[in-house]
Amino acid sequence: MIADGVEDEEKWLAAGIAGLQQNAFYMHRALDSNNLRDALKYSAQMLSELRTSRLSPHKYYELYMRAFDELRKLEMFFKEETRRGCSIIDLYELVQHAGNILPRLYLLCTVGCVYIKTKEAPAKDVLKDLVEMCRGIQHPVRGLFLRSYLAQVSRDKLPDIGSEYEGDADSVVDAVEFVLQNFTEMNKLWVRMQHQGPAREKEKREKERSELRDLVGKNLHVLGQIEGVDLDMYKDTVLPRVLEQVVNCKDELAQYYLMDCIIQVFPDEYHLQTLDVLLGAFPQLQPTVDIKTVLSRLMERLSNYAASSADVLPEFLQVEAFSKLNNAIGKVIEAQPDMPTLGVITLYSSLLTFTLHVHPERLDYADQVLGACVKKLSGKGKLQDNKATKQIVALLSAPLEKYNDIVTALKLSNYPRMMEYLDSETNKVMATVIIQSIMKNKTRISTADRVEALFELIKGLIKDLDGSPDDEVDEDDFKEEQNSVARLIQMLYNDDPEEMFKIICTVRKHILAGGPKRLPFTVPPLVYSSLKLVRQLQGQEENPFGEEESTTPKKIFQLLNQTVETLSNVPAPELALQLYLQCAEAANDCDLEPVAYEFFTQAYILYEEEISDSRAQVTAIHLIIGTLQRMHVFGVENRDTLTHKATGYSAKLLKKPDQCRAVYACSHLFWVDDQDNIKDGERVLLCLKRALRIANAAQQMSNAARGSTGSVTLFVEILNKYLYFYEKGNPQINVAAIQSLIELITTEMQSETSTPDPAADAFFASTLRYIEFQKQKGGAVGEKYEPIKV
Repeated sequence: MIADGVEDEEKWLAAGIAGLQQNAFYMHRALDSNNLRDALKYSAQMLSELRTSRLSPHKYYELYMRAFDELRKLEMFFKEETRRGCSIIDLYELVQHAGNILPRLYLLCTVGCVYIKTKEAPAKDVLKDLVEMCRGIQHPVRGLFLRSYLAQVSRDKLPDIGSEYEGDADSVVDAVEFVLQNFTEMNKLWVRMQHQGPAREKEKREKERSELRDLVGKNLHVLGQIEGVDLDMYKDTVLPRVLEQVVNCKDELAQYYLMDCIIQVFPDEYHLQTLDVLLGAFPQLQPTVDIKTVLSRLMERLSNYAASSADVLPEFLQVEAFSKLNNAIGKVIEAQPDMPTLGVITLYSSLLTFTLHVHPERLDYADQVLGACVKKLSGKGKLQDNKATKQIVALLSAPLEKYNDIVTALKLSNYPRMMEYLDSETNKVMATVIIQSIMKNKTRISTADRVEALFELIKGLIKDLDGSPDDEVDEDDFKEEQNSVARLIQMLYNDDPEEMFKIICTVRKHILAGGPKRLPFTVPPLVYSSLKLVRQLQGQEENPFGEEESTTPKKIFQLLNQTVETLSNVPAPELALQLYLQCAEAANDCDLEPVAYEFFTQAYILYEEEISDSRAQVTAIHLIIGTLQRMHVFGVENRDTLTHKATGYSAKLLKKPDQCRAVYACSHLFWVDDQDNIKDGERVLLCLKRALRIANAAQQMSNAARGSTGSVTLFVEILNKYLYFYEKGNPQINVAAIQSLIELITTEMQSETSTPDPAADAFFASTLRYIEFQKQKGGAVGEKYEPIKV
């Protein structure tokens, strides 16, 4: 059925075009022969094709445009006729003898334009006559196109200021009256279209009406172009008349489109000075009109106007634009109780953008907007509408983008209350936006109160908001989120130790509530921030004023011990061990032996009880040895205990090469350059000999299992340790031991059972070159190395 209807319409259009072209042909012939009567006859017959009711507006427009082009030629002919002495008044009378009203009126409008150009009658009188006569066509589509033609041909002939058709002082008023009257009649016809035809085709008619909206809006555009319409005339005549028509038509499509037209075509300063009148119309519109979009566009235009020049800002203050817009939004929401949440948030988002542009210094205004939005959303709980939550993110991001400073946003009391309406995922998005703003602007947050407020805002990243962990979270996203929190923790700083300690306690309170999955990301930056504070306090006397409340390194270390201990619930023993050793080193620098010993004890317990993976054990034992070697705070007894344990762990590693390397590393625990009391040459030699025995055992095992002795890398590494301690002056390391080790390596490399290893060969060759280099230095070093034969 629909296909048949479309085909029929195409046929009717083709027939209409054919009839129009045929009569146009005869009209042209009459024009060429200056035959006025035939020209009028055939032009009337041509225009009769526009009397059809069978075409949709879209198809009718095609037919109309062809007729319009022909009427341009007819107008040129009428001009020529008047030049040849034909009376325009007679011509004006003559065209009114056409048999049908529609052709008659098209011809009348065409002659009327020529009449105005001759200036034989005031333009206002001719225009008034034409606009009144057009009332004769009440069919919506035909009437709209006729009046559109009148508007088109008369727009350059209005008696405006500076126009050649300007008459007495009231001429501008007449021009405005003409356009307003035409607009009013066109709008009535446009609205009436919805009642033409059966109810089942209402949707189709609405679509057709939407296609015709620009015909009506063109009148408002013409009004906006009239030079003589100043602010007073706009305020007293134009706006009230247009709004009266908009409100009274009670049609959703017309009200939405025309309100939008008003906002777009008239100047911003006019809107500002007539805010009361304009905003007063919004609550009177139909409940189904999309007011949020129109009102948002108004606020956007005013925001851009305010941003265009600082000189216009006093105007906004003078007319109290903020309070008027705020009140208007409240009334609109009350007038439309069914307005969706998205609409409410969009309105307040636009108002906030307006406020930040016009009154950036008035934080109370921004907070008032957020508060009003919170009030309207109260009782709705977490929002499930994706568009609404995205709009809240836009609303909350606006102050961050404007001030580039989260500290300013933290002063807005309603800011966190708005975030309560976000679901868990969107809360994370907003928290990430806040952190990115801090990073980008390098914002310094330096008080515990502000840190508390900030962490309340970003709690979506710090803990599971719904109380239960979400197992469906993407692992990479989760890591990125937690790393951003870690970076944030590093940026929290205050020069005052007391305040910094409060900040650390505040952060600790929040991150410990985040659950075991987050702790490996958030505990390390907290520990390092705390150690930074310890370094700041280093060397400070213990409680210089005897105040129990003052921050001391010991107090921080107690907090650190409890904090690192939480990682055992994760479990993350390797990370905890690293942090214990970092804390031990800091305690060493503060000369706090009991504290350092306790941290080492905790590290050893973790190593024994929690770290079972052989690779993790190797890494851990080297960390332990490296940290212990730098310790100077321990007494003989404590150091011996810890050293004995470390060497014991080294010897118990699973793989022989790992054992060997850990044991020779332990040699450094007995010889520390900058500590004269730790230079035990014998125990160094014992470690190196033990390492040699383990290396030898590793070769034998390799030979038994694979039939080859394997690489000599371990022996070369041990040779380097021998050379190191020999150079440092260890009396137990002599030339004979080094010489025998070099010969052993040479023999092993030449053995048939050894496995070729280019890396080991290069390492050994490099070691021998080093010995030669030291010999060539001369002096004490040269003498020391001279006896070694390579």
